[in-house]
Amino acid sequence: MAKLYFYYASMNAGKSTTLLQADFNYRERGMATMLWTAALDDRGGENAIESRIGLAHDAHRYDAATDLWARVTAAHAVQPLACVLVDEAQWLSPEQVWQLARVADEANIPVLCYGLRTDFRGELFPGSATLLGIADSLIELKAVCHCGRKATMNLRVDENGGAVREGAQIEVGGNDRYVALCRRHFTEALDGG
Repeated sequence: MAKLYFYYASMNAGKSTTLLQADFNYRERGMATMLWTAALDDRGGENAIESRIGLAHDAHRYDAATDLWARVTAAHAVQPLACVLVDEAQWLSPEQVWQLARVADEANIPVLCYGLRTDFRGELFPGSATLLGIADSLIELKAVCHCGRKATMNLRVDENGGAVREGAQIEVGGNDRYVALCRRHFTEALDGG
C-alpha cells in the first residue's frame, strides 16, 4: 500500500536535492513520476525545481485552486505513475494535503512531500501542519547552524542581514532572505543579540 511521506527541514537542508534524486531513481528504472511545486515560487524559471547545488527539473505548478487529486489521477489514467513528488509542500492548503493522502490511499501511488516545517516566526505553515498530522512517514532532513548544531529554524533577514520580525508568512527567497539557525541562535537574533 502506498504512503504519504513528509520530508521536512529548515532552509539549506537539501530538500529539493533529495526530491530530485528520488525522482531520478524512479525515472532511471523506467518508472513515470509527476513532480509538483508551488506556482508562486518562480525563481527557477524554466526549471521549476532547482536545488542550491545545481540540480534542476521541470515540474507542474500548483496554486490554491489546483485540485491535485483530479490532476494526478487524470495523468495516471494516461500513463501509470510510480510516484508523485511535491516540493515546497509547506504552501499546500490543508485540503490539497488531504487530496494527496487520497492519491496514496485510493490511487495507490506513493506521494513524497518536501518542505519547511516552520516560517520565519517559528510558526507552522498550514500545509506542513496538516502533513505533520496525517502523513504516514515523517522524515527530518538536517541542516547546520553556523555554530555546528542542527538548524531547525528559518530566520528572515533584511538587506543588511538584520532579523525581520514582522511580515507576511509567505515571502519567497533564498540565502539572500533567509538563514537556517538552531533555536538558540534564532531566538538570540530575534532578541537583537
